[in-house]
Amino acid sequence: MDTTTGAAATPIRIEAHGLDADQAMDDLPRLYAGAAWSSAPTRATPYRYRYAAMGDTDLTLRTSRMHGEIQGDVPPGGDYVVQWLTAGRSTVDLGHDDLRMVPGRPLLFPAHRSFVFRFTDYDQKLVHLGRDHVDRIAREQGLAGEDLRFDHTAAPTDAAVRSWQGTVGLVSNTMRSGPVSPLLWDELTRMTAIAFLGLYPPLADALPSAVLLPRNARIRAAVEYVQAHVHEPIGTTEIAAAAHLSVRALQEGFQRVLDTTPLGYLRQARLDRVHAELQQGVPGTTVAGVAQAWGFTHLGRFAGAYRARFGEHPRATLRG
Repeated sequence: MDTTTGAAATPIRIEAHGLDADQAMDDLPRLYAGAAWSSAPTRATPYRYRYAAMGDTDLTLRTSRMHGEIQGDVPPGGDYVVQWLTAGRSTVDLGHDDLRMVPGRPLLFPAHRSFVFRFTDYDQKLVHLGRDHVDRIAREQGLAGEDLRFDHTAAPTDAAVRSWQGTVGLVSNTMRSGPVSPLLWDELTRMTAIAFLGLYPPLADALPSAVLLPRNARIRAAVEYVQAHVHEPIGTTEIAAAAHLSVRALQEGFQRVLDTTPLGYLRQARLDRVHAELQQGVPGTTVAGVAQAWGFTHLGRFAGAYRARFGEHPRATLRG
């Protein structure tokens, strides 16, 4: 099917397939600017692979299938990539978050740093969304901060997953039905970006403007580390090491640039995650359960800190 796209976006159509691992290594790594990829047969069936993509630089629907195993690195690129398995096994962010994929559940590739993946005997669906396109739609929706950020470890709500699946299904069916006018394609890409923003709401704690200044690059690295590892048991030592600073220099830098301590900033980031989960209001959610999941064991102190940051009691957020 031919897809007619708007003038601002570049059409994309990719088809690659074969029966040889060496040929796969000629075809696939370049699609993701990977530098250290490897692939090999497994015992299940004879080796073969197929990769296809259609769309443009705003939105591309892709499929990837392989009877075999593939592993490699993916550096940050120009797209946000949401993908899910319909068959096989995979782990994303090896040696870091080690996210094991559940068939049928979407997962966002880490968007702001490199990561390593491993897939085995798999059938994979992917949606690539151009960063500029998503950022533009986020601004229209009033969601964009100074530096749009997403938590790839967050579990999307069931309602958001259903909305995402319905939107992607509509786009796929429309593309298969015949030529798509620029006006319709613009609406489809817009709908998909909105569904993506529902699937992975932008983090409330976008990077503070002060850390974006070149002279504060080390503090920015520390802040980015906190945001990427906020769900882990990290402390000042780990944050300082990630920013290549001494503990003392880290503490002084946070006080000078952000008027808080590294651990104070970490607590704020975790409060923001609690706030986001309570806003989603998934059935069965309790304030105590969410607070404790994010490391707040003393509920009285937690409620006071929450009220000071968001101006309401956590129960009021949950009731929505």
